[in-house]
Amino acid sequence: MNTNSALVYHVPHSSTTIPPKLRSRLVLTDEELSRELTAMTDLYTDELFALPTLNGRMVRFPISRLIVDPERFVDDNIETMARRGMGVIYTQTSGGALLRNAPSARERAELIAEFYNPHHEDLNRAVDYCLSSSGICVVLDCHSFSKYPLPYEQDQEPVRPDICLGTDDIHTPPWIGVLAKDQFKSAGYSVEFNRPYPGVLVPSKHYRVTPNVYALMIEINRGLYMDCLTGERNSDFTEFKLRFQGILSSLLNEVFGFIDSHSDKK
Repeated sequence: MNTNSALVYHVPHSSTTIPPKLRSRLVLTDEELSRELTAMTDLYTDELFALPTLNGRMVRFPISRLIVDPERFVDDNIETMARRGMGVIYTQTSGGALLRNAPSARERAELIAEFYNPHHEDLNRAVDYCLSSSGICVVLDCHSFSKYPLPYEQDQEPVRPDICLGTDDIHTPPWIGVLAKDQFKSAGYSVEFNRPYPGVLVPSKHYRVTPNVYALMIEINRGLYMDCLTGERNSDFTEFKLRFQGILSSLLNEVFGFIDSHSDKK
């Protein structure tokens, strides 16, 4: 199997870009916005997950989640974070302050049409390409989280793992979770499933429909590689990146090897 044609990296929250035409809709000062971007952005995840040996297809959301969050449900009635002012279009900051006024129905539809829908179309196309090329697709949902709980987060337990593995009952078979946990624990990192964040995004077109789409969320504790207050890389950032990419590469080789060996028995 050509693993490069069976792998999709989904990187939804790494961008700090605020389109100039939308800046005025955010009520924060420049200094406040800078702090909020540092708190809410999964900084450097596009770099950390970009494996040189397993290229795959990276689908990266090009703007900040403070404008539109591609990992939220569009319908606020089923999006639990909408109650905290952080549905698909945020109106509150991570600390509960006003981020922007609630969008009109027209503005909401325009933002979703311009940013949310094209991103998910790109993600679906990437998965479709893998399925047509290899018959399977492994989606890595690539994230990071603050070393300390932010006020908006549901999990306020102060002690956090190094690595969070998010799973889905259908698209994350138990053996993938076991392989991932073993890889990171063997390297000396603490690991928890679905904590502080649960679940994994599965492209909507294939969610609970296509069993050959496998999905795993990997969340990295930002304290391992950056200063969570300033957003600056730690002095050992490059060392961590190489170590993390080595673990991830070994994990993916195990995952694809497991799929190959078991597909031969079907």
